[in-house]
Amino acid sequence: MLGWLDHAETGGGAAAHALMRDLAARLSASGVAVRGALQTSETAADDCHCEMTLHILGDDGPDVVISQDLGAEARGCRLDSGALELAAQRVLDTLPDAELLILNKFGKQEIFGRGMVAVIAAAMDRDLPVLISVAPQQKAEFAEFAGELATKVKPGDLAAWAARATQPRAA
Repeated sequence: MLGWLDHAETGGGAAAHALMRDLAARLSASGVAVRGALQTSETAADDCHCEMTLHILGDDGPDVVISQDLGAEARGCRLDSGALELAAQRVLDTLPDAELLILNKFGKQEIFGRGMVAVIAAAMDRDLPVLISVAPQQKAEFAEFAGELATKVKPGDLAAWAARATQPRAA
């Protein structure tokens, strides 16, 4: 089961991430083993750039900063792809006891077969439900990647989707 949130319906990436953080907290509090990577972004006071950080659920290690400071005049991608790969490996290591996987987003790295792609594949191989957010500019590539496996989840239906996704499955 692969559910996805449309940033256009959540109010943007930060809002989607907040919805997923809230869902993860509620499910964890009820005893569900939620694993994955949730993003927070903090805008620096001196410019418009932000520090992107991933919190790895079910892992005792530190949060992973996935952005690089390229300077105030930089216009290129600030993603630290090496840090993202490190985060992906840490998420993979948490999958054996997971009941639900929540990932911050399907982005450019995933389009190129990197980032969290191996994590998504491993979860799907284990029949583990996955929730991910998708920005409008990546929807076509996500649809190509996920095919008929993906189900769009409306923000108001998130709790019901999670309840169905985490129900015990018949063997």
